[in-house]
Amino acid sequence: MILTLGCSLTIQSNLGTSPFDALLVGLSLQVGLTIGSWEFIIAAIMIFFNALLKRKRPEILGLLTAFITGLGIDLWLLLLQTLIQPEHILTKLLCVMAGLTVIGLGTAIYLHANFAPIPVDRLMLILQELTGMNILFSKTLIYLFFLGMAFAFNGPIGIGTLLTVCLGGPILNYFSPLVGNGLSILSASAYKNKGKNHSI
Repeated sequence: MILTLGCSLTIQSNLGTSPFDALLVGLSLQVGLTIGSWEFIIAAIMIFFNALLKRKRPEILGLLTAFITGLGIDLWLLLLQTLIQPEHILTKLLCVMAGLTVIGLGTAIYLHANFAPIPVDRLMLILQELTGMNILFSKTLIYLFFLGMAFAFNGPIGIGTLLTVCLGGPILNYFSPLVGNGLSILSASAYKNKGKNHSI
C-alpha cells in the first residue's frame, strides 16, 4: 500500500509517471479498464515470462501481490483525485518527488519481506541474478524497456518519467539497505523480548 501510494502520487502529478505506470495509464485510456486492472493483466503475462527465464514453474502467488497492488492504485487514485490536484510546476514536481521517494521505500519494504514480489520487480531480481548487475542497473534497464512500450500506447510520459528513470534505481538502492538493517534490528529486538518472556 505504501508502494501504490507513491505510484498514485506520480500519476496524479500530471508530469509523467514511471515507464511501467505510463504503460498502464496508456492502456487504460486507449483500451479501457482501470489502471489497477491492467496492473493485474500485465502481471499475469510477466509471471509466465519470468518462469521461462528462470526455467521454473510460474510464481502464481505473484498474482496475489499484483492484485493487491492494482487494487491499491485504484483506491489511492480515487482518494487523491479529490485531495491532490497540483496545478503549478513546483507543486507537480513536489508531487513527483514525493511519489518517487514513497515508491522506493515501499518497494524496499516488500522486497525484504520475501513474499512473491510483483512480476516487474521479480524480473529485476532475475536480471540481477543472471547478469550480476546491481539493483540500480537492472531496474533502469527494465524502465527503458517499458518506456518504449509506454510510447507505443501514448502513456503519460514527461519530466516525471525522466526523473523516475534516472532516480528510481538510486532511490531503491538507498532504501534497500536501510530497510534491511531496520528489519534486522526489529527481528533481533523481538527475539530478545521473546527470550525474556521465556525466562520469566
